[in-house]
Amino acid sequence: MFKNIFGRIFALWALLLFAGTMLVIFIPIWIISYWPDPKKTKGFLAIGRLWMDIYMPLIGCPVRRKGLEHFATGQTYVIVCNHNSLIDVPVTTAGIPGPNKTLAKASMAKIPLFSVLYNIGGILVDRSSEESRKNSVIEMKHALSLGMHMLLYPEGTRNRTGNPLKPFYDGAFALAIDTQLPLIPSLLMHTKKILPAGKKMFAWPHHIDYHFLPPVPTTGMTRDDVPALRDKVFKQMWDYYTANNEV
Repeated sequence: MFKNIFGRIFALWALLLFAGTMLVIFIPIWIISYWPDPKKTKGFLAIGRLWMDIYMPLIGCPVRRKGLEHFATGQTYVIVCNHNSLIDVPVTTAGIPGPNKTLAKASMAKIPLFSVLYNIGGILVDRSSEESRKNSVIEMKHALSLGMHMLLYPEGTRNRTGNPLKPFYDGAFALAIDTQLPLIPSLLMHTKKILPAGKKMFAWPHHIDYHFLPPVPTTGMTRDDVPALRDKVFKQMWDYYTANNEV
């Protein structure tokens, strides 16, 4: 009973602190939204990283990163990550070194105030629209051409199962092959403990580990290699997650 009560009080505290700190940074981010890319994204991330560096420890959820040495200076990557909770997006956006964008649901940009954040930090897609999906691929390739990493969650939606990962979709792997860019697998651990699936208005403080694995080259690959690349990365991430999730 104590944990249920504390978890709801903590969730309210984290939500109010998130809203309050977001209001502080909203005006400078709104001004930055009028800049061209990649300057706009770099400015947004500079503020966003400072925000998360303050906010996450304040709610008892400091982020520990590992594997940053895998990012070569001047190299652009397609990054894939597992997806367990709503807290994943701000953690990954701030945690990836260098400018980056995330593929996000268009519906998220309809939430007041969030629209500015998602329109800068994300490439929006309406998965029910074939035209929107095609346009999102064009926009992602353009972002990569500007030297910005692309982060995608190949599971598609949050993993609410008891398994380490859900089956992967092909999109991220096709993008990496189409652009002939290396792909970096990454893993978030413990975010399910902070926001457990199925519990409303409940959260629990816990540190977060965000680990980057060695890059997987795609040079010389074609679309025929997408399934093999997808399955290879899936196995790497599954094995790493099961070996390190309790650390």
